[in-house]
Amino acid sequence: MNTDVFGSMSAGCCRCTIDSRGELLSVRLSGEIDQAGAAPLRERIDQAAESCLPQTLMLDFSGVTFMDSSGIGLIMGRYRLMQTMGGELLVTGASPRIRRLMQMGGLDKLPIFGGGEKPRQ
Repeated sequence: MNTDVFGSMSAGCCRCTIDSRGELLSVRLSGEIDQAGAAPLRERIDQAAESCLPQTLMLDFSGVTFMDSSGIGLIMGRYRLMQTMGGELLVTGASPRIRRLMQMGGLDKLPIFGGGEKPRQ
C-alpha cells in the first residue's frame, strides 16, 4: 500500500483514487468494497481528510461493482468524520443496485446524496 495520502491505492478487490482540489476532497472508488478492503480504505480516506480539512468529501461509487455492509460502515464513518470537521459528505455515482443497498442500510435518511441521486423509496 502506498504511504502517500493522495493518489491511488488498492485494498483487496477495491481500489481508490484520492484527489484534493481547494475545499473538495474527491475519492473515486472502484471494484468490490468488502470487509477485507474497507478498513484500509477508511484509514486512507481519514488521513487525507485530516490532512487537507476539506469542506466537502465526495465519495464517487461509479466504479463499485459490489458492496456489502462494510461499505455502509465506510460511508457512515466518513459522514461522522465530516460532521466533526464542520464539513459535508457527498455520495455520487452509485449504480441502482448499490443505491438500493445504501437505502436498505438507512443511508437515505442522511443528506449525503447529490444531484438527485437519493436512493428511491
